[in-house]
Amino acid sequence: MKELLEEGYTNMIRTIAVGPVFREGEQVVLAEGTYQGTTGVFRRLREDVNWADITERDGSIRSHPVAWLAHSAGPIPGSVN
Repeated sequence: MKELLEEGYTNMIRTIAVGPVFREGEQVVLAEGTYQGTTGVFRRLREDVNWADITERDGSIRSHPVAWLAHSAGPIPGSVN
């Protein structure tokens, strides 16, 4: 791996969090990206801490970049939280 990094490749997995801090169960919204405006509930950070799983309104669990997430301003319609 060290040889790949020296040849100009980058390590895509980070172990240091960036951006705002979220807690399990908090309501979030995708503030950036292709699915901007999507609401959901924060579940957990992934192994790469720059990615997180959220439960979306339809119950599906999807991963999104943490940098795209923001705290939701209010309750998510149709959620139990």
